[in-house]
Amino acid sequence: MPHYHARVYVTLKPSILDPQGRTVERALSHLEHANVSGVRVGKFIELRLSGERADVEAQLRDIAGNVLSNPVMEDARWELEEVELELA
Repeated sequence: MPHYHARVYVTLKPSILDPQGRTVERALSHLEHANVSGVRVGKFIELRLSGERADVEAQLRDIAGNVLSNPVMEDARWELEEVELELA
């Protein structure tokens, strides 16, 4: 059975205000990084899955879109890479 490594990126939709990003931006400015702007904070999640690729993709689409993100406020995208099973 194939094994996969997934990377899920969750970001706020452009229309949603990002108070955490704004706080980071202000902190950077105070630390003499005044040329930084437009900071947005998101989430990065890694998962390992196994199964047939089509089934894994459907499962990952559901997990990313309905479990790891709030589809009303956030966008989720993912990458999927087949990997060799690591033996312990």
